[in-house]
Amino acid sequence: MINFKAVDESAIEQLMAIETACHSHPWTLKTMSSCMGGRYFNLAAFNESTLVGFYIGEKAGPDFTLMDICVTPSEQGKGIARQLLSQFIEYGEQQNAENLFLEVRETNARAIKLYELAGFTQMSVRKNYYPSDDETKNGFEDAILMGMALNLDFS
Repeated sequence: MINFKAVDESAIEQLMAIETACHSHPWTLKTMSSCMGGRYFNLAAFNESTLVGFYIGEKAGPDFTLMDICVTPSEQGKGIARQLLSQFIEYGEQQNAENLFLEVRETNARAIKLYELAGFTQMSVRKNYYPSDDETKNGFEDAILMGMALNLDFS
């Protein structure tokens, strides 16, 4: 059974192992460490005592941004990313966030579908945003910026 809890700097090695396994261009240890505490928040997924996935979010005024979300490859396809994303949205609602944002590689069709099913919509494209090993992309690929409005009260 999967359970969820926030983690601190003591879990950084486990987070980095998942990050490195999931991304062709993973965050650095310095970047991951800088996203622990302060305006950042996280939630980790555990299968018993093993960390198998996580998200990192950022509070910026009334808006929250999903900075990173990963599930270890052996656990992908089991709904863990969907559960993490749902919890990110729920946390935003509980904290009265106005908007949720995220960026996703244009080639990450599985993630785009997950975000669309959760209610995110494409807002714009950031050209040549992510580094890429695809020779046809000249070393970069576009990021799709997606968003979701929350807690709208027009009264």
